[in-house]
Amino acid sequence: MSKVIYLTDHRSQAADAQALPHARSLPAAGQPVLDTRARPLRDLRISVTDRCNFRCTYCMPRDAFDSNHVFLPHAQLLSFEEMTRAAAVFVRLGVRKIRLTGGEPLLRKNIETLIGMLAALRTPEGEPLELTLTTNGSLLARKARALKDAGLHRVTVSMDALDPALFARMSDTDFPVADVLRGIDAAAEAGLTPVKVNMVVRRGMNDDQILPMARHFRGTGHILRFIEYMDVGSTNGWNMTEVLPSAEIIARIGAAFPLAPLQTDAMGRVAERWGYADGAGEIGVISSVTQAFCEGCTRARLSPEGRLFLCLFASRGYDLRALIRGDADDDQLAAAIAGIWGGRGDSYSEGRLAATPGVGQDRKIEMSYIGG
Repeated sequence: MSKVIYLTDHRSQAADAQALPHARSLPAAGQPVLDTRARPLRDLRISVTDRCNFRCTYCMPRDAFDSNHVFLPHAQLLSFEEMTRAAAVFVRLGVRKIRLTGGEPLLRKNIETLIGMLAALRTPEGEPLELTLTTNGSLLARKARALKDAGLHRVTVSMDALDPALFARMSDTDFPVADVLRGIDAAAEAGLTPVKVNMVVRRGMNDDQILPMARHFRGTGHILRFIEYMDVGSTNGWNMTEVLPSAEIIARIGAAFPLAPLQTDAMGRVAERWGYADGAGEIGVISSVTQAFCEGCTRARLSPEGRLFLCLFASRGYDLRALIRGDADDDQLAAAIAGIWGGRGDSYSEGRLAATPGVGQDRKIEMSYIGG
């Protein structure tokens, strides 16, 4: 078996990158680049750092990411100018939404500068992009206004429990959940709306927080989304018995607050949307484990040091930094990306339940490295 890229071995990643496929001719103006399943490239997630100040048990468990863990050195990270150049090329190929992730993206110094640079990009039709960011909320109260002023449209906040003790246990931090709630309020006041709140649900750990979370965010204008516990990366000890199917989540909430399904486009859909029958807003469920949505996945992911991944569950990526820092012009970079996306056939979630755990599977890239 060939060696795979793994976050804790980033120093050897240059030798582990997948070979770039043959460049493809660019689509005609206004035409999207399609993969092997006719999925267009619409969404780009840019991970700006692999560092985080939380140690959530399903993402960066402390026994794997302890004080001896070696993060990417700053010199290896793409600069804001390099990220913006890459983003502009992706926009040329059909991307219309960019999400900044991490790690914790607000730990990247002067992140507002990058947001301003990305906010200045325009589609070939002259339209602005949808620019969003996912955060653990720890720095949001102090940064929300600056993020909005720089051009950010919305934020998504990861929050897995209202109960302070359980929140501390799941995030493995002493950061108060009350301060995350203050960050959500600050984001709403700054106009980063609607604020989305993501709760990863683990059966037997925090599923007793489903109704308290729903009750708390009903009527606030925020959108609470429940995420099935996924086997992202290789360090979180994922076990199918801890997965609470989203259908059961909907049943629990619906028994207390009647729900009605809302329409969602299949292409690009991640969350299945449900509205409260009394008009108190909506919730969403992300069902990657029990109801795979690979057929509509339009996302590409760019790692902090410029490696392109085509799936959240990937084991290897393509080294774009060599092109970005080399002598490739924008046309050559675009042709390379078109070739990568054009050969994409990723559908990990569709085959997950049929696969034998650990058999024929490479060690997967950690979520803290390429964003959720």
